[in-house]
Amino acid sequence: MRNSFLLCTKEESQFEWLRSALVALGQVVKTDDNLEELMRLVELMTVSLVFVSIDRQHQVHQCALIESLLEERPMVAVIAIGDGYDSDLVIASMRAGARDFITVGQRGIEVVGLARRQLTRLPSLPQGNSQASVTVLYGAQVDPDTSLVATHLALRLASSCTEVLLIDIGFPSGESEAILGLESTFYFDDALRNLRRLDSSVIESAFSRHESGLTVLCLGDEPCALNKVNSAEIFLLLGSLKQHFKKIVINLSGQLDGSFIRAMIGASERVLWYADQSVPGSRRNLSLLRKWRHDGVRLEHASLLVDRYLNDVAPSAETLSKTFALPLLATLPPSAKERLECRNQGENLFQSRTSSSLSKALLKFTDAIAGENKVKRGLWNKIRGIN
Repeated sequence: MRNSFLLCTKEESQFEWLRSALVALGQVVKTDDNLEELMRLVELMTVSLVFVSIDRQHQVHQCALIESLLEERPMVAVIAIGDGYDSDLVIASMRAGARDFITVGQRGIEVVGLARRQLTRLPSLPQGNSQASVTVLYGAQVDPDTSLVATHLALRLASSCTEVLLIDIGFPSGESEAILGLESTFYFDDALRNLRRLDSSVIESAFSRHESGLTVLCLGDEPCALNKVNSAEIFLLLGSLKQHFKKIVINLSGQLDGSFIRAMIGASERVLWYADQSVPGSRRNLSLLRKWRHDGVRLEHASLLVDRYLNDVAPSAETLSKTFALPLLATLPPSAKERLECRNQGENLFQSRTSSSLSKALLKFTDAIAGENKVKRGLWNKIRGIN
């Protein structure tokens, strides 16, 4: 099981150094020195080890933050970080309650060893009430069919679970709304702006809801600078949403690589890597996968989904699976006509094309995700809207 650590700092260089040092042990999430947000993240992420940056200029505030955090969360351990060894800062941080002091640039093996020692000495924190599972669909290319796949997966999950959320923030935007016949007025960037008051009343009144019971949160038409969203905000948002839903499906395909995407990947239980058979597309996906693996991005929970697959065209799905070093989950047939009608008519394939090869492939694929071995007639009727 990978660990999660919090780093309170305004210095991006400190974050990059600590993330690189602890990459083998877990993920590091950067946050600022807001005590309320820090405690909320500790609770949502079940964090037991927090790193706090300390310097001469802000020493009083930073030590007060350590004291306040430990007063509210006594089972959490704090390690102070400085840009250099300063005996006065060391003494001040220890008096505030820090367990140890490390300096930026310290050898990674020493930092990992210190973190491991602290983790073994700490009691296990109680797990939060949230049991929601998160499935992320991601690929390096902009592709409207990623929304089609994510939407049908969310619909299938909603057929057997009443609390399912589809977050469609892949490119191009608006595809899931067209498939579901919805017109949203509240979007993903609105959720981020209302992060601290995102309760059940906001979700019920503002989020779009499909007749199947599926709740939908999409990317708006206005540009949303997701690359400026920090990882702490992502964990706060997902932590809040997990309290209200049991299953969350997120489409991120086409979004540029960055801390936002990596935070989403790190917060998920399953990643579906979306690809097709095109050589240029495969190169882009492979290039990004290599970069992520080099940077230590967690991918053991990822599997490959090959869309618009043709059996008699190279490369084969097995070749792509071997090349990407990801287990093959499923292939989906092209079925161009069904895909176009699905978008244009605003009817999902489970309603309009129940006997098509694409519908059957989607059903098999989504049931595999849901952990079902066979189609249950009652659930199938429910998703088709049959009473």
